[in-house]
Amino acid sequence: MKKIVYTLLMQGCLMAATLFNVDIDGVKVPVIFEKDNRLPLASVEFVFKNSGVMASKKAGLVTLSASLLNEGTKQKGSLEFAKELEDRAIDFSVSAGNETFVFDIESLKEQFDFAIDKLIELLKDPNYTENTFKKIVTKRIGILTRKESDYDYVAKNGLKSILFEGTVLALPRLGTIESIKKLTLDDIKNYINTHIFLDNLIVVVGGDFKKEEIEKFVKKVAINLKRGKVEPLKKINANSKKENKEVYKNTQQAYIYFGAPYYMDISDKKDKVIGQVASFILGSSGFGSRMMEEIRVKRGLAYSAYSRFIVNKYSSYFTGYLQTKLSSEDEAQKLVKEIVENFVKNGATKEELESAKEFFLGYEPLSSETLPQRVNRAFHEYYSGVGLGFSKEKLEIIQNLTLKELNDFIKKHKEIENLSFFKVTQKK
Repeated sequence: MKKIVYTLLMQGCLMAATLFNVDIDGVKVPVIFEKDNRLPLASVEFVFKNSGVMASKKAGLVTLSASLLNEGTKQKGSLEFAKELEDRAIDFSVSAGNETFVFDIESLKEQFDFAIDKLIELLKDPNYTENTFKKIVTKRIGILTRKESDYDYVAKNGLKSILFEGTVLALPRLGTIESIKKLTLDDIKNYINTHIFLDNLIVVVGGDFKKEEIEKFVKKVAINLKRGKVEPLKKINANSKKENKEVYKNTQQAYIYFGAPYYMDISDKKDKVIGQVASFILGSSGFGSRMMEEIRVKRGLAYSAYSRFIVNKYSSYFTGYLQTKLSSEDEAQKLVKEIVENFVKNGATKEELESAKEFFLGYEPLSSETLPQRVNRAFHEYYSGVGLGFSKEKLEIIQNLTLKELNDFIKKHKEIENLSFFKVTQKK
């Protein structure tokens, strides 16, 4: 079956995205376009690079700015603005990633022009009122208060505070109760005014469009954006300090998060793909992974065990987690170290590699069935620098990957042995 899927993909049975620029007063705005005329749908993202959470040292500011822009315009307010969209079945949202800030529209094609008009309304007249600001602050503080008893959340943020100490990645994306209380409406205005620029814009389009239609609505939106420049983000590597921290809560199980450096460039085509195969074998393939097999299946030390390599444009690291009985936490934590060290020293087996190939070659069609999936894939191919259509090349790399190549790669990455742990547990 995997050979049939692989052959179909190599013959180009999946639609391919295209890339072109729209010139706006000398600024060439890149447009990534995935055409799909099977259904009358439109899926469009206006992505502002170098404008995500990593662009601010104030914890929670960028995600709170996205929250405010989800509150409609000052003139119409959040309810009327949302109702106009809902009446036309338009999904409109604003979100912040680590590296990007995104305006997202999904609608029927016949309603798309209206959706673009609503985006322009929002850009011209954000809901900059004290009442709206107080509303989103109160809501965020409520979320963070509840998060205090979400021990996965606590442990995950605790680990990042170790791995990325002294950098913006050490700060919680949602902020803390203390940091949110310190923010002002002027902070949000200043962030938006200094990051949402024409020069940072990338447009990602999916649906039944002609190129002329795309150029028209991109220009229509772009003329409402200021010129400006945001400094490029600096790459942040996880540290290798091998630190252990724990906090005590009234819990009946231990939440253990672990991580280490993983030196990988997102544009390194072959090594990044080999890393995905290695990650699958070590910890991200569910019950077939080393982590789950050794920790849960064979020894019953954890309810779940998972790990993966995270590779972004400006950060990359190795991370994973365990949930264990309180009586098993120390043994399970020790076993994680042994599994990683053994993996780096001895690599994968032939059976593990074949199983990984079977998964990746069979999974690719499922990961690109819907229009939003294909649009998202095309954006990441462009943004990472590997080039549109790389998914086919990726399958070729996996198909031809030898056990020696895989194990040589694994042995090169001894940095993942420099594990730090953050644990939420009960005081003994």
